[in-house]
Amino acid sequence: MSSPIASTRFSFLDRSRTREGHDGPQALRDTVALAREVESLGYHRFWVSEHHSVPGVAGSAPTVLAAAVAAATSAIRVGTGGVMLPNHRPLVVAEQFGVLASLFPGRIDMGLGRSVGFTDGVRRALGHGKEDAEDFPGRLAELLGWIDGTQQAHPQVHARPAEGLRIPAYVLAIGEGAAVAAAAGLPLVIGDLRGREKVLRAIEVYRRDFRPSARAERPEVIVSGTVAVAGSAEAARRLLVPEAWAMAYARTHGSFPPLAPAEEIERRTMTAKERELYERGLDGHVHGTEEQVTEQLERAIEETGADEVLVTTSTYDREALVDSLRRLAGIAGLRR
Repeated sequence: MSSPIASTRFSFLDRSRTREGHDGPQALRDTVALAREVESLGYHRFWVSEHHSVPGVAGSAPTVLAAAVAAATSAIRVGTGGVMLPNHRPLVVAEQFGVLASLFPGRIDMGLGRSVGFTDGVRRALGHGKEDAEDFPGRLAELLGWIDGTQQAHPQVHARPAEGLRIPAYVLAIGEGAAVAAAAGLPLVIGDLRGREKVLRAIEVYRRDFRPSARAERPEVIVSGTVAVAGSAEAARRLLVPEAWAMAYARTHGSFPPLAPAEEIERRTMTAKERELYERGLDGHVHGTEEQVTEQLERAIEETGADEVLVTTSTYDREALVDSLRRLAGIAGLRR
């Protein structure tokens, strides 16, 4: 029996995480450089994210960064994971993707999410509140209408050059967002691989309620999560350490720090709460040697029925990250 991995696409999402000794501008340049590596390894797509006023993340303007990534590559699909639609006017988002799709035809993906700013201050600065996330289905429909040329709310107004272009759209979802993707007839991007039961419930709802559309005739599921592959299980685990500590620190101090080297983190004295959150952050990820990761991925793909795996690994050591992606490409049988 053939492995389910062989029929599954693999892609990468980079959050442009800052690292100790490497500032925000360097993080963005690292993202572009990583995109070239990911393309050379044969991954299907490379996406970038949107965060605002987060100290440890440099990616605040995903369509701008996607343009830089697309310009630096030649064939890999490029997109957003995602543009947070409650933060923006749908017309402006349509125009931005219209420009991207015109400059890089056949390569641009429009990944869309419903999150708003993490704090009240950020939300006020963006001019939006938590309630704007509740109107995500309406904003999504308006955005798609601008691109399809079917919107009626603003007669004689057109999203140029987006109108009439084929720009694939994807809905990023946690829980309830799956129903939005199903109702809109769009592919679902859901994660992460750790919370398997919650993910499986959302996927079940999505497949059950999916309505075929001009954009997607059948349900399509992209499962996202951390995947770390190394020569030993311990080396793979060390790839997880920087992000696990950053999350633990953020939850105990309220500020998301730059990624630190694994060896420095392992020497730190942690409070009981920090240690609990840190250890929890290391659990459940797909990681290990090639053999171990193959087994874990096969199980994850079989359980979720995923059409694609979107790898979201962040770590301090960029060489180790590229090596992990190279090993994963070998497991997946991607072109060299």
